[in-house]
Amino acid sequence: MDTRQFIQRHETCWETKPFRAMRVPAIIYADARLLQDMDQKVYQQLTNVATLPGIVGAAYAMPDAHWGYGFPIGGVAAFDPDQGGVVSAGGVGFDISCGVRTLHTGLNIAELQRHKQALADALYRKVPAGVGSRGKIHLNHKAMHGMLTGGAQWALDQGYGEAQDLERIEEHGCMAGAECHCVSPRARERQKDEMGTLGSGNHYLEVQRVAEIFDQAVAKTFGLRVDDVVISIHCGSRGLGHQIGTEFLKEMVMSATQYQMVLPDRELACAPLNSPLGKRYLGAMRAGINCALANRQIITHLTRQAVATLFPNIHLGLLYDVSHNTCKLEQHMIDGQRKSLFVHRKGATRAFGPGHPDVPDVFKEVGQPVLIGGSMGTSSYVLCGTQESEQRAFSSACHGAGRAMSRTQASKQWQGRTLVDELAAQGIIIRSPSMRGVAEEAPLAYKDVGAVVDIADRAGLARKVARLEPVICIKG
Repeated sequence: MDTRQFIQRHETCWETKPFRAMRVPAIIYADARLLQDMDQKVYQQLTNVATLPGIVGAAYAMPDAHWGYGFPIGGVAAFDPDQGGVVSAGGVGFDISCGVRTLHTGLNIAELQRHKQALADALYRKVPAGVGSRGKIHLNHKAMHGMLTGGAQWALDQGYGEAQDLERIEEHGCMAGAECHCVSPRARERQKDEMGTLGSGNHYLEVQRVAEIFDQAVAKTFGLRVDDVVISIHCGSRGLGHQIGTEFLKEMVMSATQYQMVLPDRELACAPLNSPLGKRYLGAMRAGINCALANRQIITHLTRQAVATLFPNIHLGLLYDVSHNTCKLEQHMIDGQRKSLFVHRKGATRAFGPGHPDVPDVFKEVGQPVLIGGSMGTSSYVLCGTQESEQRAFSSACHGAGRAMSRTQASKQWQGRTLVDELAAQGIIIRSPSMRGVAEEAPLAYKDVGAVVDIADRAGLARKVARLEPVICIKG
């Protein structure tokens, strides 16, 4: 990307002032190198987002940003419903509420070492992974309704988890405003046998070692110490979320004329927040969020069962569960006034700072945990939200490394079996049903997650707390 398209506001902030139909500036958080390495389409997509009705503040891109559908992945934008604001299915994404949850194990790395292979096998057997993976749970009509409205709370009621888990999940495990009747029969059909499954792509279940602590005080609050073993789960709403996105994008494209939408890109199809279509999408999307929360809750239960076969006396407590790929109604300051805004975060993570009312009491003094997943074989990070992030990007941070090349390019450049062997030589065990899938997720197919996280920290989007190294990775 050509940096001359921007005004450099400070070391990590690059701004394009509004031009032509743009209603607000476009801002990318990156250093010069990350910005230069970004695809030009990130700039095109972000400046297009800045033209949408009712957008306020700016259209933002996180340091892991790359080209996506409509919005760039790593895109953040907020819309005022009182100013004709819109909701965009492309601004949420197809994998609604994809997210990361991290569990404490109470083990240290020395205690795990001689059980690594056995634990990898136990987790791989217990948690279905891969394209079209199906679990042992079958949802009938009543159960589907309960899951879509209840989220992780529904899963808990079915015996999947512990009551204290809900305290450490966004929305306390249940997204209000979900509307089952807005979810199509086809979306429900796709999901009825997929609960408790990882799926494919960049989703994973990973056993990790706490390798480095950056902030001792916050790490203590989060319960993290060097050489602790944690387990992270990265997945979303599976086929249901994808079907919701597909169907509503098509409907939004077809309704553009009805709502007098002049779009710079048909992939930015959207609907007014206060319109019947906009409200139906929000109802379906919130059901998709609940699907993802329930899915990660069930996988947590399966993970606990697998670990218990080798370590029967330990307890896997939840650190936190945080989503990306959402649109949520939040309170933010705009021009000195507190406004109710619909914040789209596509491949971006909520990062509320200390004292925010939606941060669990146990984290209130330090801010919300922000969980950043790495690519296969590379580090992941735990950060915490900051008060500055409110002004920087509607309390948002990055969500991962961000792709540096397409999956097709990666599969041509690497062989899955070779990667598995190379990572095994580094002490990292990979289990996957697809060697092509492994090749597509090659570590070097992604940006340097350490560089991305450093930018988020330096920009004040979130503060670094700990770095995690992979030990076992179950890939879809």
